[in-house]
Amino acid sequence: MNNTATFNIPLSLRASGSALKIIAVLSMVADHCAYFLMGPDAPFYGVFRSFGRIAFPVFAFLVAEGFANSRNRLRYFLILVLFGIMSELPWHMLNGADGSHNVMFTLSLGVAALGVFDRLCEHGPLSFIVVLAVAALAWWLGTDYDWRGVLMIFLFYILRHGTMRPWLERSSTHFPSQALLQIIFTFPLMAHYGIAGAMLASAVIFLYDGTRGFIRGSTAKYAFYAIYPVHLLLIAVCS
Repeated sequence: MNNTATFNIPLSLRASGSALKIIAVLSMVADHCAYFLMGPDAPFYGVFRSFGRIAFPVFAFLVAEGFANSRNRLRYFLILVLFGIMSELPWHMLNGADGSHNVMFTLSLGVAALGVFDRLCEHGPLSFIVVLAVAALAWWLGTDYDWRGVLMIFLFYILRHGTMRPWLERSSTHFPSQALLQIIFTFPLMAHYGIAGAMLASAVIFLYDGTRGFIRGSTAKYAFYAIYPVHLLLIAVCS
């Protein structure tokens, strides 16, 4: 008799990576509109900000997935850096010279941490020390979500199906149960930015079905990345 616990949800409720991207983008735009264009006393301000807390954990999760499935990881890193550079002007327009940098740099540092980890994982503790060093670099640079963002990406990656054994045996791992494990370990980092948002983000990640979805091809991929600098610029113009 097999007593292994499994966690399952109906196929109709599962979501592809593309669906997660759409949810994360809507969350991000709502959050930034509330933060930069509305006052704390405005109606629905709190609702928009809580909904907005979905964005980064889902993006971090998708970056871990993207890195794992990328055929050219250096190119993936450079794309994130490029869009980070493109986003700096609108970020500066909104935040001023506060020494902070936009979240694309956090995501690119997360990819760098994963790349180093993959190269050095056979050296045991050294690989984890380097990941912590990259997280410290994010904090020192003042990137959005800083060290917590890098560690969140790292945890999502090492707890993927088949990435780091023996967390779970390959034969007994299903996407919902994998997501549950990832959520348990990353929830403290997500909760730093609000319990309600962390719970919403966890629910979205739990629905992931492991497929890419309808956003395919270079044009669609670059258009998705471009949403970040473009929406920041539009908000800066309107504020």
